[in-house]
Amino acid sequence: MKRLVLQPALYLAFLITGCIATPGARNTQSLPANQPLIPHNPTDPNYVTRVVQQVGPAVVRIDATRTVSVSPNPVLERFFGEDLPSQEQVQRGIGSGFITSADGLIFTNAHVVAGADNVSVLLKDGRRVQGDVLGVDRVTDVAVVKIPASDLPVVKLGNSDNLTPGQWAIAIGNPLGLDNTVTQGIISATQRSVADLGVPAERVDFIQTDAAINPGNSGGPLLNSQGEVIGMNTAIIRGAQGLGFAIPINTVQRIATQLATKGKIDHPYIGVQMAQLTPELQSKINQSDAGVKINLDSGVIILGVARNSPAARAGLRPGDIIESINGVAITDTQQVQQQVEATKIGDAIPLTINRNGNQQTIKIRPAALPQKEPT
Repeated sequence: MKRLVLQPALYLAFLITGCIATPGARNTQSLPANQPLIPHNPTDPNYVTRVVQQVGPAVVRIDATRTVSVSPNPVLERFFGEDLPSQEQVQRGIGSGFITSADGLIFTNAHVVAGADNVSVLLKDGRRVQGDVLGVDRVTDVAVVKIPASDLPVVKLGNSDNLTPGQWAIAIGNPLGLDNTVTQGIISATQRSVADLGVPAERVDFIQTDAAINPGNSGGPLLNSQGEVIGMNTAIIRGAQGLGFAIPINTVQRIATQLATKGKIDHPYIGVQMAQLTPELQSKINQSDAGVKINLDSGVIILGVARNSPAARAGLRPGDIIESINGVAITDTQQVQQQVEATKIGDAIPLTINRNGNQQTIKIRPAALPQKEPT
């Protein structure tokens, strides 16, 4: 079976240190930040235009540069050895973002600005302003940038908890450097888990949309038909069409609020590797030499326990089947992540497991998720 590969919707160019020309910005009129929300009229053929006129001025382009060291040419290295100095390259990226406060608070993707030496923000009215990264969360791929400005147009944040497939969806961003591009489609699915497909934001249940998203759209808003931001566009499936993913705005807002105030966020974790239990998996485990016998064919089974993790300290073992957390019945791995994520670090939570046919309750104290080294 062919493995799907997801990639961030970020446009990157690798250049030797130097300058590249920036396309000239067009002067446009910004709408007032307090403009009333557009009522949706499905029979109005121009409702997309009205949404774009309202929200467009609050969507920005983000240009980020990173200086990276690269290995010397192996042929030259063979002749000059360690005397050959390493080379530096400037990595340039283009992404999108949206303004959430009149004094210049911007939400975008972590992969747009993480590790950047310089962040520059291009406003819709043509102004280019230096940006300050307040915080980056690589786990959920959310970041917050602040620019020195006032009286800026802002977006209206919606509610991503009540979305249903088939609703209209509008994306605004800067795909491939083409500023202020608008696409339209529908919400194809909600609570889409793509952790097993290669996306680094493993704790996010994505919104799937067929509104065209391309490299450069990263960090831009996904809007409903009323002009409310319901998601942050973040990833596409390489080689596929009509498969884009956005982080729900409720998740974005929760993470961004902490990043703006504390500069970081600690995610609770317990340190287990899990899988959805099926009759096939049950049969494989019972026929293996693992020394574990499973008498259930559904639920969430622990396949591995990280050394020195909260799970190890609490006594969890491979083969344990998680039945409930905090009194909430568990039927899939997403529920486990959601329950752990909603827990405060250090607080004891009851976890009911089935071990070799016997039910028991174990108390576990989630710790802060260990930080991964950036790649």
